[in-house]
Amino acid sequence: MMQQIYPAPAHSYRYELNKDFQFAAAHYVPHEEAGACRRLHGHTYFANITVVGNELNESGFLVNFQDIKNLIHKRFDHTVLNEDSLFDDMDPNHFPTTEAVARKFWEVIQESLNKLPNQPRCLQVFLRETPTSYVVFRPRKEDFQ
Repeated sequence: MMQQIYPAPAHSYRYELNKDFQFAAAHYVPHEEAGACRRLHGHTYFANITVVGNELNESGFLVNFQDIKNLIHKRFDHTVLNEDSLFDDMDPNHFPTTEAVARKFWEVIQESLNKLPNQPRCLQVFLRETPTSYVVFRPRKEDFQ
């Protein structure tokens, strides 16, 4: 397996966890400026999720690696992203562009993390759509409310 180095967000937390995984999904971008992406097509996406925190949970983990993967993989693998409720609205912020998908993944992950007693935070979603294109989503401080 080739090791991938991701951009690292600056932070002052004690622990940083990174989880890599891949999933296959299709999408289309229903906008005239999307060019060929207006047609349904698929990708094998590669994701890296960065979670940070100062406290470990009862079992000594910041968060379970598998839980992070399952939040995304079980929901989106082998699906058409446009059919997911996250992308129901035809507002451009809801088109399943790689930028919007990365942001929505952060929302799904952070919503789950908010329920944990040790309060970890997702600081970065790195989402590679093709070998030559990727998006990095980093929330602002006010996004953690």
